[in-house]
Amino acid sequence: ALKKSAVDYMHPEVGVTTTDATVFGRNYFNRPSAPETEEDEFADERAEILAEASALKKLATDYMHPEVGVTATDGAAFGRNYFNRASAPETEDTDEAEERALVLAEAAALKKSAMDYMHPEVGVTSADGACFGRNYFNRPSAPETEDDEDAEERARVLAEAAALKKSAMDYMHPEVGVTS
Repeated sequence: ALKKSAVDYMHPEVGVTTTDATVFGRNYFNRPSAPETEEDEFADERAEILAEASALKKLATDYMHPEVGVTATDGAAFGRNYFNRASAPETEDTDEAEERALVLAEAAALKKSAMDYMHPEVGVTSADGACFGRNYFNRPSAPETEDDEDAEERARVLAEAAALKKSAMDYMHPEVGVTS
């Protein structure tokens, strides 16, 4: 009985068959206490309203998303070319278009030069292996630089001068006190 109930539940398309003539069922849709159903006129009007709302939604979507484009399935659909008609405003000649492109390229190069000048922290990048630069510090005509020994001597003298300055400050200002 449980298996038959499960099969009846899982396959409602089979329907119910009975052999008992005394079995009957109640119609819950046409009884006097059933909720009112919609008449055919109102159902047709509701369908029309929903169709209009769907069409308005499609138009609003087409208006708000022009990037989607227009698709046509009708072979007889066509459009007018407003750019090549006789009354269209004159278009730019190829010479003028080339001149405009040249001016825009020069403006872009000037902008790049200005950015390079105003932002030296960006640095220079090069992809060419034949690029090189001259080292102005190690060339024979460059001014002489300090040797390592001289630099160490200079650092030692500056350290001694700093210690002497501290001693002089301690001597001249006894009110500061000693900190350990």
